[in-house]
Amino acid sequence: MKYKILADSCCDVTEEMKTETGVELIPLTMRLNEQEFIDDHTLDIKAYLKAMKESRTAPKTSCPSIQDFINKFKEWDNIFVVTVSSKLSGTYNAAMQAKALILEEFKDKFIHVFDSMSAVAGETLVHLKIHECLKNNLKNSEVIEKVTNYIKDMKTFFLLESIDNLAKSGRLNPIVAKAASILSIKPIMGSDNGTIRLVDKVRGYERAFQRLVDVIGEEGSHLEERILSIAHCNCIQRALKFKEQVMKRYHFKDIVIVEMGGVSSTYADQGGLVIAF
Repeated sequence: MKYKILADSCCDVTEEMKTETGVELIPLTMRLNEQEFIDDHTLDIKAYLKAMKESRTAPKTSCPSIQDFINKFKEWDNIFVVTVSSKLSGTYNAAMQAKALILEEFKDKFIHVFDSMSAVAGETLVHLKIHECLKNNLKNSEVIEKVTNYIKDMKTFFLLESIDNLAKSGRLNPIVAKAASILSIKPIMGSDNGTIRLVDKVRGYERAFQRLVDVIGEEGSHLEERILSIAHCNCIQRALKFKEQVMKRYHFKDIVIVEMGGVSSTYADQGGLVIAF
């Protein structure tokens, strides 16, 4: 039986992963100053980041439509879907509505939608877990159980170089953002049941960088059984340095590095790191 893994474009993957898992991404869109950007392979990330920096307003993101999912669901009979946290985007709800509609017409199809309760590097890991289960020839019910438990145990954290977009979008008080910028305060954020929580505030990027390495040991367990996913926003050297620091202290089963796409970059911004394990 052949299966297809679908994910929204908040799931950052490498070309090697696409070849290995066969995952196909359904793009979200970003609108900035009346210009629309599609979050797919045609997007010039560096140009998009430049446009964001020069803009006085933050981009607005839109999830794939119900019809976008329906079109994809028609192509395969057995499908697993991964979406960004339902508490951060309408993507999960769109996928679930599309599933209900498509199963009315094609009752023999199998479709299961996973709410990753995360984003970016977290979605990367969820899709890899689905692929691992399918390689091991698990039944649909077993895949659902294993991946659901994996999502519950997964940890996601991110470190932002810039909080400009959070201020522009109204998610952070502009006065607070200005003060944080002047004092070089870098927030370390984490997932909390699908939402975002403040883990720590550290003065200076290097200290914050090392603090994020510390957080892995404080929050993680059985790391030798886990994969660490590192997503970076146009800062590969920073991601490689983080990997190097992590390898000195912890023993993960594997470490993967991915580059952020458009929506991920919208919120992480230039220099941002998102990790999950």
